Amino acid sequence: MSIAVSPLGPKTFQDPEPVAGVRLAVAQAGIKYKGRTDLLVAVFDPGTTVAGVFTRSKCPSAPVDWCRQALGGGSARALVVNSGNANAFTGMKGRETVTVTAGAAAKAVGCKPAEVFLASTGVIGEPLPPAKFTAVLDTVVADAGSARPMDAARAIMTTDTFPKVLSRTVRLGGVEVTITGIAKGAGMIAPDMATMLSFIFTDAPVAANVLQGLLSRGVTGSFNAITVDSDTSTSDTVLVFATGAAEKRGAPRIAETGDRRLAAFRKALFALLLDLSHQVVRDGEGARKFVSIAVTGAASAPSARRIALSIANSPLVKTAIAGEDANWGRVVMAVGKAGEPADRDRLAIRFGDILVAENGERVEGYSEEAASAYMRGENIEIGVDLGLGRGKAQVWTCDLTKEYVAINGDYRS
Repeated sequence: MSIAVSPLGPKTFQDPEPVAGVRLAVAQAGIKYKGRTDLLVAVFDPGTTVAGVFTRSKCPSAPVDWCRQALGGGSARALVVNSGNANAFTGMKGRETVTVTAGAAAKAVGCKPAEVFLASTGVIGEPLPPAKFTAVLDTVVADAGSARPMDAARAIMTTDTFPKVLSRTVRLGGVEVTITGIAKGAGMIAPDMATMLSFIFTDAPVAANVLQGLLSRGVTGSFNAITVDSDTSTSDTVLVFATGAAEKRGAPRIAETGDRRLAAFRKALFALLLDLSHQVVRDGEGARKFVSIAVTGAASAPSARRIALSIANSPLVKTAIAGEDANWGRVVMAVGKAGEPADRDRLAIRFGDILVAENGERVEGYSEEAASAYMRGENIEIGVDLGLGRGKAQVWTCDLTKEYVAINGDYRS
């Protein structure tokens, strides 16, 4: 099935320079797709630290289990990622594949298997033969350094319509360091980790425990605040690799979370995570609208978040947006069903700057024509104020269209 590039995607693409200490290579392993790359390998300089956040699914993939165990070592020398097959719900065969793949990659790189990180995305329940990896890993590792970040982003795509890549530079102790990230995801996207796959590379010298703290905090307002369809993947993985190569140029090694020199780096990393997460939503399967939902005045921040997600995940709200229908009654419905404190007679709802309802009823002078005109835009903002307290939250989603059904109706075909 041919899928057009999402109208919400970037109009131009920039391919940043590779990060110092990271050598990338891609290959056609023939895992599912024909005539396109489906394997990414990244080789890291010795001393590279790593942090990770993974799906909270109770049915995680074999690569997720492997990475969780490997993460305890805090160091990384290689990353192996494939698209087309998730290696999830594959039993002993799946575990054998990750063990054999990590061993083969470790041998080719010259490191321990526990320093190899793995990720897979694609169809669930189909065995993934280790020979798909062992047949090409020696060649791909030898070719490390031949690919660029854009090549890496393309190799991990499944139903994505565009590659997701972003780079930022920031000063750390007066020395410029780089942060570059890639991501994939278009469907089966919901908080708990709503990213599918994302890999961040930096040449900053940051200790593994500090890196983990940054990532765990950074995903809260980014990858854990997006939803396309309310479905949490078996494979969601975010990994950050810090090679420390900038230390040779005088960048200070950051070993404490409270180090004040970390402030600019933290800000840049969080901004990059947010941008990548928005790219995932903008490439939501069949999406035509990018939707921001802000809830204020809730009893608490967790309550505001649950209400925001109730709105974002409502098929009725999402289809109304797809139909450019200013049906604010569906927002009222989604607030009421969330199971959180709410008072109908204090509720206020906005579409963009247009106040459509307050104090439990439609506002006087409400213009359906103006609201409908606003709904015809690509970027939709829905604001809900509960009038109860100081809790607030923001999440991002997209509309639900016929194309979503078509894409997922024949995904295995």
